[in-house]
Amino acid sequence: SDLQKQEERGELLQPLIFVLLVLCSVLLYFKVSLMDPGFVKSEEEAKAGKSEEQSMVIPQVPSNIKMRRCGYCMVKQPMRAKHCQLCQHCVRRYDHHCPWIENCVGEKNHPLFIVYLSMQLVVLLWGGHIAWSGLHFEQSWDWLQHNILLLMSFLLIVIFTIVVLLLLISHLYLISCNTTTWEFMSHHRISYLRHSELENPFDQGVILNLWRFFC
Repeated sequence: SDLQKQEERGELLQPLIFVLLVLCSVLLYFKVSLMDPGFVKSEEEAKAGKSEEQSMVIPQVPSNIKMRRCGYCMVKQPMRAKHCQLCQHCVRRYDHHCPWIENCVGEKNHPLFIVYLSMQLVVLLWGGHIAWSGLHFEQSWDWLQHNILLLMSFLLIVIFTIVVLLLLISHLYLISCNTTTWEFMSHHRISYLRHSELENPFDQGVILNLWRFFC
């Protein structure tokens, strides 16, 4: 492969960068999976009604929509929060529970989750290029026997790349609209969306939505 040829020639910069990217990807995985996604604590109830998201939509959401108390953990849910039965907590600006990181994606770790997906995509694309460069196709059983593992690795990388790319695109689209996966999928069941005059009362334009999310 190209990586092996570079190592043989003593060109270690690109292999070193690739290893560092893989290491950063692993560290981001543990960071996102272990950090607090935005659990609603009982002592935060007094502040829950004053969150930034709620204050931004008061003119657009009917006044009869009140904060509800969670039937599972008995805390008052801020607007856009949802209880996760797997984590046993209410999560602020709940997006979804990700089985890959075994944690919720919410207000505090959603931006880092996007960074993690982006890093994963770069590593997968680079890894796919490395695997492809090592494949020199020949129509023989001997070639297939010697390259079956490399070929299967390349196909797996392609599959994972497609999945991560679609996931990243879908999240960036939802972020640009200032909505979450849960709100997008359950719009008809969420009271503050169902009774709103606007389809998405949180949308403030693509640029401001992205700025507020990442900054």
